[in-house]
Amino acid sequence: MEDIKYIAFDVHQVTTVISVLNAAGREVKTAILPTQPQPLIAFLEGLRGTLYLTFEEGTYAAWLYDLLADRVKKLIVCDPRRNALLKEGNKTDANDANKLAELLRLGSLQAVYHGSRSMRPLQELAHGYEALRDDTTRVMNRIKALYRGRGIDCAGRGVYTKGQRASWLERLPAGATRLRAELLHTELDQVRTLRRKARVALLAQSRQHTVAARLRQIPGMGPLRVALVMAHLQTPHRFRSRKQLWAYIGLGLVQRGSSEYRMKEGRAVRRPHALQLRGLNPNHRPELKELFKSAALTALRRPGPFKNYYDARVAQGVDPAILRVTVARKLAALLLHLWKKGGHYRVEGSQQA
Repeated sequence: MEDIKYIAFDVHQVTTVISVLNAAGREVKTAILPTQPQPLIAFLEGLRGTLYLTFEEGTYAAWLYDLLADRVKKLIVCDPRRNALLKEGNKTDANDANKLAELLRLGSLQAVYHGSRSMRPLQELAHGYEALRDDTTRVMNRIKALYRGRGIDCAGRGVYTKGQRASWLERLPAGATRLRAELLHTELDQVRTLRRKARVALLAQSRQHTVAARLRQIPGMGPLRVALVMAHLQTPHRFRSRKQLWAYIGLGLVQRGSSEYRMKEGRAVRRPHALQLRGLNPNHRPELKELFKSAALTALRRPGPFKNYYDARVAQGVDPAILRVTVARKLAALLLHLWKKGGHYRVEGSQQA
């Protein structure tokens, strides 16, 4: 009988609690080690048999995956949102590790993709750009909140521009309030500068992947969107079909049903309309959903096949909101096909976003 070990790491900043189960589900070894490379590697090297390892997605997941993936038979970085068993009973680090190992043994873990190391530089730059983009929005909201809190109407984007800054500051009371606004404006200038630098680096890195040029041919998918989509998806081959991609990015349709069958002449027959649509998949990557929805809006503003389709269906009475989601799904399916199968998107008169 093959000697199989199911290993689970409960990873924390300072320590990692480990539980090891055998094929029968009996805990054969436990350990508490520093969250450092050498102790973790040495522990795995000291185990005999076929090793299966898991730990939850988190801050240390990418580092541990690169460190340990080649040292075990199979490594699963699992989605903590799907591990309902960990919420039952007493919660301790040792119990969490033991339950994770049991879920691994039963094959009940939902894996988080960590497979394409060649895309890691693009991922790092994308995360950096998105963080600076979010910081820019956060500072802009704080600036407007400051003016609105003093009864000053600041609609539009004029309050952010350097040319109008002095006139806006004069509307505030001299002293601490005005100084606070000056500091926020300075912070906005600095974050915008860093954001532009991050964008340049991200686009330069994306151009090292030859597929990026093909994907930019898709209406609505400009260079920045393509770079971010590639960074988040990493590879198209993780999705067997477009439906899997739609579910992943939050554009998959969710169906709900109960009592689907009835007996008719001794046979089970499905009831009509047993399954009903209940909106889009709520468990998704929100940043990807926003990328494809914004790409759809861009494509619908430009002359081309997607705008023609949208206009024709609106004229037939279809809800525009549903059509925008449909166009986003079409763009995602087209991107998956071109990325996986190759080829080029060519439509006479189409424009890039």
